[in-house]
Amino acid sequence: MTRIASRVSQLHGEGALAVYSRAKELERQGRSIIHLELGEPDFHPAAPVVDALRNAVAAGRDRYCSTRGLPALRAAIADYLQRTRGLDVAAEQVLVAPGCKMALSLAMMALIEPGDEVLFPDPSFPIYPSFTRGLGATAVPYGLEEKNKFQPDPDEIARKITPPTTVLIFNSPNNPTGTVFSDAVLEKLAGLATKHDLWVLADEIYARILFSGEYKSIWSLAGMAERTVIVDGFSKSFAMTGWRLGYAVAPVEVIEAMDLLVLNTFTCAAEFTQVAAIEALGDSTNAVEAMVAEYRKRRDQFVAGLNKIPGFRCQAPDGAFYAWVNIENTGLSAEEVQKLLLEEAGVAGIAGAAFGQGGKNYLRFSLVSARNLLAEALERIHRVSLHWRAAVSR
Repeated sequence: MTRIASRVSQLHGEGALAVYSRAKELERQGRSIIHLELGEPDFHPAAPVVDALRNAVAAGRDRYCSTRGLPALRAAIADYLQRTRGLDVAAEQVLVAPGCKMALSLAMMALIEPGDEVLFPDPSFPIYPSFTRGLGATAVPYGLEEKNKFQPDPDEIARKITPPTTVLIFNSPNNPTGTVFSDAVLEKLAGLATKHDLWVLADEIYARILFSGEYKSIWSLAGMAERTVIVDGFSKSFAMTGWRLGYAVAPVEVIEAMDLLVLNTFTCAAEFTQVAAIEALGDSTNAVEAMVAEYRKRRDQFVAGLNKIPGFRCQAPDGAFYAWVNIENTGLSAEEVQKLLLEEAGVAGIAGAAFGQGGKNYLRFSLVSARNLLAEALERIHRVSLHWRAAVSR
């Protein structure tokens, strides 16, 4: 009799992909669908990055390479983090992986033991609790609530730290809320991590997609470089989603542990994509700045429009490319609103419970379609809102 390992039953998928599958099915039936469900930029890598990839393949850069990543790329990442975030990082503290999710998984495997407790934000990227459970640990949520502008409450986190707690995970800018954690919150999280000897796993995949100010990494705070693992990659900031390239930055002993996991799993990331990534980090055409400027325009347009929909309430995100919409005043569940929008309006969004219990009264829309499509999506949503306008007016 075939037996599947019990750890698999502890894992779950991403709600965005289920919505995407249904949206594609409707498209095959001839329906017009505006895709706002996936966190995939509608941009493509800058021309010099594509040229670098083409040249690398032509030059035979398609061989096995260093398990930790090309030395030149690791050095370029260290320089990039110094240039864009003011971080003092050595190339020896960088490990390259095929995708940010793989870098995250390697870090979690290196740091989490069965029986540990791991603190993670709710709502957030659903893989945090999923993979935690798969490793035999307990995932303990802490809230990101609208009344706090979706900033975490350090006092709540402090109350949830127990002797088995070993890791604190957070994502800033946050998916799905778009919240950038304040300096005051980061200082308090750093204090808790130091006091309780916790590892901090900082998912900084959206760090370059900020709509104001400069990004501050918890790594830069006193005493935090020795207990922090940064996870980042090329999918969001450089629109290289299908290239599958991410990286982790961590103390050398963590990098060595992750490297042993690489040797036992995928061996190395593709050489030619790593060569092209060096070009991406240089950003010679200022593609990142232009992309973020466009996201800012989309945010301003779409959030303003959403707040005109009866029963909708949306705080403007400070970063990333998502609109997190409170729909509780519609009188319908988020799942009902999601279905109405997709089936009747042809607008694909995600019911917030896909990101945790804290998202049960929310929908997430991705700002990954052109402004004319966002305008069309707003018109379609407004028409469908007839289904719940009576409830709003009561």
